[in-house]
Amino acid sequence: MDPRMMKLVSLNVGLPREVTWRGKTTTTAIYKQPVEGRIALRKLNLDGDRQADLTVHGGEYKAVYCYAFEHSAYWTSELSGQELPVGVFGENFTTNGLLEDSVHLGDQFSVGSAEVFAKQTSPPLLQTCCAISIR
Repeated sequence: MDPRMMKLVSLNVGLPREVTWRGKTTTTAIYKQPVEGRIALRKLNLDGDRQADLTVHGGEYKAVYCYAFEHSAYWTSELSGQELPVGVFGENFTTNGLLEDSVHLGDQFSVGSAEVFAKQTSPPLLQTCCAISIR
């Protein structure tokens, strides 16, 4: 992996909110919106961003979630052309040139003035289904 080839496409944040999905009310922070300019990355999360379920999201080893922009074309095709804006997968960092098979636990990256480390992998999110209306 050549870190010089990785680009941050979008920086996204969001706060928890209640939604109804499949007849049940749940709290989720999957809905992220792009922000302009710089924001602080703290030990537990980005300024303006929170997680809803701290048993599986957030914290020192999961302060931000990354998603490769390259996967968007696949999902757009799978979802019959549904537009998928950046942040729709709940990611804080939408990246380009940083695919999962090129990242290893312990890898270090510079994002602005922050140094971040790959600490954990993340399984697919149930909330993603809710966010992009998969039935």
